[in-house]
Amino acid sequence: MFKKILIANRGEIALRIIRTCKEMGIKTVSIYSKADADSLHVRFADEAVCIGPAPSSESYLNIPRIMAAVEITNADAVHPGYGFLAENSKFAEICRQSGVKFIGPTAEMIDKMGDKVTAKETMIKAGVPVVPGSDGLLKDVKQGIKIANQIGYPVILKATAGGGGKGMRIVHEDKEFESAWESAKKEAKASFSNDGIYVEKYVEEPRHIEFQIVGDQFGNVCHLSERDCSIQRRHQKLVEESPSPFMTPELREKMGEAAIKAAKSINYEGVGTIEFLVDKHRNFYFMEMNTRIQVEHPVTEEVIDFDLIKEQIKVAAGIPISGKSYFPTLHAMECRINAEDVCNNFRPSPGKITSFHSPKGPGVRVDTHVYAGYSVPPFYDSMIAKLICKARTREECITKMQRALDEFIIEGIQTTVPFHQALMKDEHFRSGDFNTGFMNTFDMDKCKEEL
Repeated sequence: MFKKILIANRGEIALRIIRTCKEMGIKTVSIYSKADADSLHVRFADEAVCIGPAPSSESYLNIPRIMAAVEITNADAVHPGYGFLAENSKFAEICRQSGVKFIGPTAEMIDKMGDKVTAKETMIKAGVPVVPGSDGLLKDVKQGIKIANQIGYPVILKATAGGGGKGMRIVHEDKEFESAWESAKKEAKASFSNDGIYVEKYVEEPRHIEFQIVGDQFGNVCHLSERDCSIQRRHQKLVEESPSPFMTPELREKMGEAAIKAAKSINYEGVGTIEFLVDKHRNFYFMEMNTRIQVEHPVTEEVIDFDLIKEQIKVAAGIPISGKSYFPTLHAMECRINAEDVCNNFRPSPGKITSFHSPKGPGVRVDTHVYAGYSVPPFYDSMIAKLICKARTREECITKMQRALDEFIIEGIQTTVPFHQALMKDEHFRSGDFNTGFMNTFDMDKCKEEL
């Protein structure tokens, strides 16, 4: 087992990893930018190293500085968390060459699944259903329009690198294609330094359902059931839950088998998710694979009583998994609490938190790195907390979430708490009647009533 793990991340996920490491008797090293000097992940690690100024490019994305921190602290493993360098094959390979274990898949595995075009080709060879589209990257607008007419509008343009909704555009007819193409390429280039674009059939009224998988170094793979991530805004998830209200036992079995097949096709090592789009007729299609721990991993942990960070570390240390797949016995839901003004188009709201009280009680979990007096920096992702509730049924879970949201006090900045309060009262959400287009029709004025 590892003696010391450097956490190449910040905020709540860094703190989450520290907690598991402490329980496993492993020393931890936090890295931080000057903007994060007062974050709790700095305070609770055994050691902390400042690696640069606020901009990510000069700190959390600066591989030489991170590797210098690994060397001076004598860490024998690096946990990348999510975001930043978590799916960077170059970083994984540099760790390997430096004799430091990257807690995650190998560079080769990241390359196979991190590039969406390559991942799609891999899934076709593995016999996993995929959305119809281009065989590879588009050469130009003319080729894209030709393929769009072959598979039928609407189509969606997607950046081959990255995620988070960047470099994605929906196109409904020929005359929209060129402007969407140029816009998607420009955004992809700025976000990922890669402007490669491919096109797929746009699946209408889809659910976004992902399967949590774990693979070890011995070829064993299991799944830990599904999460429904269909409540999204601009392809960014807002709420996740397990089990999906859209799921049937038969569909879960089929999708679970496909997820395992997908991971086995690249001899996957570590935890990850196989992401699917599921249409209204319950046909499912592979969308992408995330080769890292997910923001929403606590949802799965709560429904099957399983520490996914511990499993990550054990797999990286060469400990085999049981190979047994798991199924939810409870219902869990996660609301992402972001520093955003929901009444002003989710505008970022950085600043000092003057008052902070997190909800408590049976079945209520809050993962956060903030506190009263903490200043939310404007340089990074706006998520400041995750509120996770679990109960025996979905109805009970929603009721518990409503109570917990009412108890959540964050003053000094604007947050997404009012949105989640309004969502929990929405009849379509409560009935499970929603898809990824839900936010297009949601009445945002309801949020004002919760302020």
